[in-house]
Amino acid sequence: MRSILVLGAAAVLTATPVLADFKPVREETIFRELVDGRELTRFGVRLQVLPQGEIRGRGFGMQVGGEWEWRNGYFCRTLEFGQSGDPYNCQLVLRNGDTLRFISDQGQGDQADLRLR
Repeated sequence: MRSILVLGAAAVLTATPVLADFKPVREETIFRELVDGRELTRFGVRLQVLPQGEIRGRGFGMQVGGEWEWRNGYFCRTLEFGQSGDPYNCQLVLRNGDTLRFISDQGQGDQADLRLR
């Protein structure tokens, strides 16, 4: 598993809205408002992005933890899950309604869509 926030796109094939429907989230305050008190969900994944810079949840039966910060318009985080983890990575965040799309490597890498619940 390459990432929990950029989670195994091959694990579940889901229809996603076209990129044109997604708008960038560039401001930390807007991102915080979106995730405050909510879970980010996807098949097999439930995460919380907490205000104090922590990430907590479960992914495919494993505890997930990590840290995050907002840096230069990107969501930057580390993750630990099971016996592995993901190194620090800054991700572009896009929004379409209650769906957030995280694209690794500052928008140049893998992507995953998570629903706000």
